[in-house]
Amino acid sequence: MKYQKVEYNSKNIKIEIYRTIIFHVFLYGYETWLLTWREDCRLREFENRVLRRIFGPKRDEVKGVWRKLHNVELNDLYCSPNFVRMIKTRRMIWASHVARMGERRGVYRVLVRKSEGKRPLGRPRRRWEDNIKMDLQEVGCEGHGLDRAGSG
Repeated sequence: MKYQKVEYNSKNIKIEIYRTIIFHVFLYGYETWLLTWREDCRLREFENRVLRRIFGPKRDEVKGVWRKLHNVELNDLYCSPNFVRMIKTRRMIWASHVARMGERRGVYRVLVRKSEGKRPLGRPRRRWEDNIKMDLQEVGCEGHGLDRAGSG
């Protein structure tokens, strides 16, 4: 039986810790999150901060000084989906799962039910359903059954 030689340098170990622990602990229950633009930016900032700590600074060949890695360089070094992309993908998967549920299931009823009572003054707050519709428009999959679930 042959054994594969595994490189155990600190960068690989840090990336594995990031993938297995930080990523999953940080995103616990994210299928139900309402992401605003500000939260979206904060998630990207957090992820880039962690990746900068893992990959460290880069020496500029022209000037000979150390500098932080740019976001594009971080994305090239770490070739996995970012937090926001993962949240949007999993949220659409969860929404399609709920849309396929029957009308007798509680989760389905909560998703399609209209709230009762008076609305508060001001601009309506963004709902989870609105986020799903925006995600579908971003991907280009409008009208694939999720909007029909809300009308029935």
